[in-house]
Amino acid sequence: MIPASFDYIRATSLSQAIGLLQDDPDNTKLLAGGHTLIPTLKLRLASPALLVDLGSIGELQGIDIGDHIRIGALTRHAELLASEKLREALPIFHQTANMIADPQVRNRGTIGGSLANADPSADWPAVIIALKAELELAGPNGRRRVAAKDFFVDIFTTALQADEVLTAIHIARPKPGMNFRYRKIRHPASGYAVVGVAAGVHLNGGVVSEATLGITGASAKAFTPDAAVDFLSGKTLSIDTIERAAILASEHAGCLSDHYASADYRKHLAKTEVARALTSLSGKP
Repeated sequence: MIPASFDYIRATSLSQAIGLLQDDPDNTKLLAGGHTLIPTLKLRLASPALLVDLGSIGELQGIDIGDHIRIGALTRHAELLASEKLREALPIFHQTANMIADPQVRNRGTIGGSLANADPSADWPAVIIALKAELELAGPNGRRRVAAKDFFVDIFTTALQADEVLTAIHIARPKPGMNFRYRKIRHPASGYAVVGVAAGVHLNGGVVSEATLGITGASAKAFTPDAAVDFLSGKTLSIDTIERAAILASEHAGCLSDHYASADYRKHLAKTEVARALTSLSGKP
């Protein structure tokens, strides 16, 4: 449980961090909250020559709420939980942050670290997909944005290039009346999502004018079940509609199987959690 030796630099600017990555991307790791990286180093599953600490870079931190919402990548889960302005604008952030692990993790872990790590059972990927967020990435060639639904490529794999840094999450403010909910079946030991579902619905006269879904934990990456979202449009959230949408969502992708939950069980959980999330947004018991 002792990591291999490495050099450590606490970056003071984003350009410095990018430059260090560019010098040796294969042997350099970025440190955000460290909840995944440090155990990985201790187990020697990774042995970087250089560790670059991002904690002093001011532009990677903070929550800005205006015509749109910007969340710095180094914003900690506890900050997202505590922000009353963010809770007023998007209550789903408070719901989700309150379900993440325990106070120790929430006080150190960051939203950007979670997203860049792309653990298939992490909570935030489902949420930012449901919110139709864009992720801002910075590298030696400048900045670019990637839609959340396109950011997650595979298990622990994202659209980030080896010399890029995730800097912020950008979210367009939802139109009035758009409501969101996050639910998950929590692993009893780790607190990760066995299956987690973020859902958003806008009802106009009882009819769905807009719907979004993001699912995590079920498969190798977080995803949006397009068939289920398309099916919901223009329909009332009746029991039958919700049941059909839940079935379509559970059939979207192949599910993971491990010692805790089989693929069939995860498929079942995806169905039930989508149904419960949509029911909670329908205003019906």
